[in-house]
Amino acid sequence: MAPAALLIAALCLAGCHNISDDITGSIGQDSVPPNSPAQLQRYTEDLGQRYDAQPYDKHTAMAYARALRASGRYDQAVAVAQRLAAKYPKDMQVLGAYGKALAEDGRLREAETILPEAHTPDQPNWSILSAQGVVEDQLGDHDQAQAYYRAALKIAPNQPEVLSNLGLSYALSRQLPLAEETMRLAAAQPGADTRVRQNLALVLALEGKFDAAQGVAQEDLSPVDAAENVASIKEMIAQSDTWNQIRSYDKPKLAAAAPHRVRHYARLNKTPPEDLRPTQVGAAD
Repeated sequence: MAPAALLIAALCLAGCHNISDDITGSIGQDSVPPNSPAQLQRYTEDLGQRYDAQPYDKHTAMAYARALRASGRYDQAVAVAQRLAAKYPKDMQVLGAYGKALAEDGRLREAETILPEAHTPDQPNWSILSAQGVVEDQLGDHDQAQAYYRAALKIAPNQPEVLSNLGLSYALSRQLPLAEETMRLAAAQPGADTRVRQNLALVLALEGKFDAAQGVAQEDLSPVDAAENVASIKEMIAQSDTWNQIRSYDKPKLAAAAPHRVRHYARLNKTPPEDLRPTQVGAAD
């Protein structure tokens, strides 16, 4: 496997882009799904019963779709959100939930169409921008994705999930030192969760910093599980060319890879709103 292909394969297997939910102004803090698998199952079943009784109640349906997403039942989340969007076709919160569910279900072109309808140029939503970035990363347009993440960080500076997505995007575009720098910033934020730290561990492993990667992974995993995670990435490396070849992709790009630079923003003949164009999109700080 060529170095670039190895990098992308490793990220696709282990990297975790995060599609955030902006709770403010939507369905309340009490609607956040629990972390425990058993509690999440009970929570989702309870919401399912409430949803069956009132399928067009906006708060119930959105909470149920979110619980289904948290449970990995993405196709069901899409069905719930799609039904609600048909009832409330102009509601941006509903369209946001629908677009995010589509993105997590892998229906990227549909998500790319719906998500821009979930916020406006004068009132952009950071979580929608981040979701748009995730879609573009998965479609292979990393420049476009990074522009979305930077726009999100203008609204929510140092938001750890957005920083983590930006770090993965840098890794996917083979800018590993910049990916590590961004991931470390994400992991240092008070709200950073397990996924953010595991993404940092992944990037460190991709750079060949296996001991450091295992140390970060052990913050959330047992030493055995952390070692197995790093070993799986190491095994992929052993089947490819050397790490010097992989890391050589960064060398000619470092000067042009500064976090303040965006190479292009428009995609598919779309023009970004004035306040989201590259000259106005700053770095996380």
